Amino acid sequence: MRLFAAVLPPARAVDELAAAVDRRVRGLPGAEGMRWTGQAGWHFTLAFMGEVDDGLVPELTERLGRAAHRTEAFSLRLRGGGHFGGRALWAGAAGGTAELRRLAERAGAAARRTGLPMEEHRIYRPHLTLARTRTETDLRPYVAALDGFEGTAWQVGELALVRSRLPVAGVPGEQPRYETLVRCPTARPAAGGR
Repeated sequence: MRLFAAVLPPARAVDELAAAVDRRVRGLPGAEGMRWTGQAGWHFTLAFMGEVDDGLVPELTERLGRAAHRTEAFSLRLRGGGHFGGRALWAGAAGGTAELRRLAERAGAAARRTGLPMEEHRIYRPHLTLARTRTETDLRPYVAALDGFEGTAWQVGELALVRSRLPVAGVPGEQPRYETLVRCPTARPAAGGR
């Protein structure tokens, strides 16, 4: 199975972002030539594991559960945007980004302890992919259009283990399909909360 750990924004946050993207970004010149990610695929990847043998999934799930439980619930919101080179446009995060990074580190460590080959440590940059391009594109106008977007905060209270099924080759408009296999709750906030 092709798996990754992620934080899934709630429907309200997705709806707010979708409205902002439709209103501010999709009408820009060249937007029609971009491959837009479906809202069902909007998530913050914490750790991408790739192909995982079915026999390792129970141990991976247990370790991810412990990683999530060592992390207190935290506040997060969608904010602004950015790009990776000229090929990927994304929405960013604000609020508990330090906690999100820590959760990503813990998810990656859980996968390594399960015996999965993980990429070497990179600085985690919270992002939710909105669109990709096949050719180098100046994405700065799209990022600028997202300036000032700030969604409503929500409590991140779980880490999700998600299965990804790649699109069928040659089918126009086909998107990856995602299935949440397990939801691992975080610890509750300390008394007095954030």
